[in-house]
Amino acid sequence: MEIKIFGPGCAKCVLTEKVVREALGELGIKADIEKVSDINTMVESGVMMTPAVAVDGAVIFQGRVPKKDEVVAALKKKR
Repeated sequence: MEIKIFGPGCAKCVLTEKVVREALGELGIKADIEKVSDINTMVESGVMMTPAVAVDGAVIFQGRVPKKDEVVAALKKKR
């Protein structure tokens, strides 16, 4: 599983990464996590608001910090 966290490195982006890592740990899923701060890459990926999270190329959250239970549910669907 490949997860990308989009954002400039702000506090909300850091919190988003923490939430994603906690959800992965809860599910026992190993994933490659990449932080993306390049604006051109964000636009190419369809991200218009940060923070954003993409799983296997599909943006599943953007413009807010997702709740851990939301991330867990989304990751279960992607398994």
